[in-house]
Amino acid sequence: MKAMTDIGKEYAAALFMLACEEKAEREYGKALKLIKEAFLSESDYEQLLSSPSIPLSQRLSAIEAAFADVVPTHVLSYLQLLCEKGRMNCFIGSVDEYCALVDAAERISKASVISAVPLTDDEKEKLKLRLEQTYNCKVNLEYSVDETLLGGLIVELDGKIMDGSVKNRLREIKEVINQ
Repeated sequence: MKAMTDIGKEYAAALFMLACEEKAEREYGKALKLIKEAFLSESDYEQLLSSPSIPLSQRLSAIEAAFADVVPTHVLSYLQLLCEKGRMNCFIGSVDEYCALVDAAERISKASVISAVPLTDDEKEKLKLRLEQTYNCKVNLEYSVDETLLGGLIVELDGKIMDGSVKNRLREIKEVINQ
């Protein structure tokens, strides 16, 4: 039996292929994010749409009533298909996977930047430009602060971690000394 995450990925890939045919990748992504926000703000939605005690026709009608006027027809059908197949628990993950497919197709990477102190806007822009030049892609950055780093940065991009923190340098020096 396939894991739920694999099933969500398959559904996302199918919708992505359809979106590519329609040349509506970003439009579908925005619609999916809108629905995801609704699900996250009201946790009972997923449970309601998954409940076998509510007839399927009523659940499908509820989806149509809630989203028919605000999302493209194929996205509405996608959500209804997940409901019909009993896969509503895969929806949130499938949205994330769909967005990752769009980003990959457009060569957009996400990077996480952890610094010892908040970065200025100028520093953020310089770091973004440097990463985009180095990796030859667009980069969306998420920033956070960890004062225990003492100084420097840790950047994670596409599974690669670049640790230029003072804390890491001190640990490396300690390892050399202890050899």
